[in-house]
Amino acid sequence: MSLQKSIASLSLDLDNKWSYLKTHGDPGWEDFPSYLDLVVPRVSECLTQRKLQITVFVVGQDAVLEKNHAALRTISEGGHEIGNHSFSHEPWLHLYDKDRIESEIAATEEQLARIAGQRPVGFRGPGFSFSEATFEVLERRGYLYDASTFPTYLGPLARLYYFSNSKLSGEDRKLRRSLFGSVRNGLRPLKPYRCAKGALLEMPVTTLPILRAPIHLSYIVYLSTFSVALALGYFRAALTLCRLASVSPSILLHPLDFLGKDDSVGLDFFPGMRLRGAEKIRLATEVLKIYSNDFHVVTLKEHALCASQELEARIADECVSNRAIIEK
Repeated sequence: MSLQKSIASLSLDLDNKWSYLKTHGDPGWEDFPSYLDLVVPRVSECLTQRKLQITVFVVGQDAVLEKNHAALRTISEGGHEIGNHSFSHEPWLHLYDKDRIESEIAATEEQLARIAGQRPVGFRGPGFSFSEATFEVLERRGYLYDASTFPTYLGPLARLYYFSNSKLSGEDRKLRRSLFGSVRNGLRPLKPYRCAKGALLEMPVTTLPILRAPIHLSYIVYLSTFSVALALGYFRAALTLCRLASVSPSILLHPLDFLGKDDSVGLDFFPGMRLRGAEKIRLATEVLKIYSNDFHVVTLKEHALCASQELEARIADECVSNRAIIEK
């Protein structure tokens, strides 16, 4: 690790086309349409240019289908960490009981070990879905970290936008009523912390310190539709605030950050899909350049291990201080 750079992590939620259609309530998702063979090479090339190895959260259902196997093996062979993103990619996972949650997590573990040769130690809930039951299942199954929390106040606004561009029925809306989280999520910590019974580490997706506005790549893409200079300036300012607040950032990528209107993947209800693929790739390349120039970028697993050591050291220091106070 560079002595002049603080640690930071980078991850990709490998949400496939069918999972977006499913969440949006659109027909055709049952055929599991995929763009992994298109997007994975683009992401891999961008990461290779910067010599970055990241964490990729994979959906178990995608690992079942042979048409996705080559793309998934490319990720593993590139030295990237494979994380668990549930089996069915249902953002209402938090509504399930422990048995169903365990089934989702265990089935994905099995498929990822079979196809990618890795047993995941990290989990991210679909749509930033999390619950105490999920944390307990992850801890019992020996996971190192969860990365499902997204500390922003803007979740309800994102959900409103999503609903306004969908044809969801009342029951479907009820399932998705917590999509993107509540205003209370903005009060959650930005720094890693222990959850469940204490062994599992929570690695939040970083948002802007104080204001808690998003800073992940999809939001930068959205800002770029107004001005690329504005978008990149915002990202640079966000990283500066992270350093001032002593926050080691964990930034998130999505497949649609690398796909545009000329790729004919549909999903036009997402912001930024009027941009061409080449425009998005240029923006992503510049964002990754800024990020890796400012920080030592690692996988979430490595970030979590460092954070865990720091937490243990802090607890030890507090114990020494408390003992000194008592002895006085």
